[in-house]
Amino acid sequence: MGYPTKVQRINRKKSEQWYINFPSAVAQAMEFARGEIVEWFIEDKETLVLHRPEAPQRKLKKTPANPSSEKSRGSSVSVGRPSGKRGTGSEENDFS
Repeated sequence: MGYPTKVQRINRKKSEQWYINFPSAVAQAMEFARGEIVEWFIEDKETLVLHRPEAPQRKLKKTPANPSSEKSRGSSVSVGRPSGKRGTGSEENDFS
């Protein structure tokens, strides 16, 4: 979900200031602190990146977005797999 926000400019005699305010929902979700220092990076003319050098630690561990990635393939092969007694069709089942 996006949050449309207007860019504001204040003209002064010798300078100008530009403002972009964060909606309260975004600031709360990001856990911004009053007086926190952030850095802006220009990715291109459409993308402005905000970096937080001292962001709070994550509460949840990040999971890979693509479950078929190289890392997850290696770990999913061995997790929860039977120890070689099933899968070929030649063994008898122990479900009697």
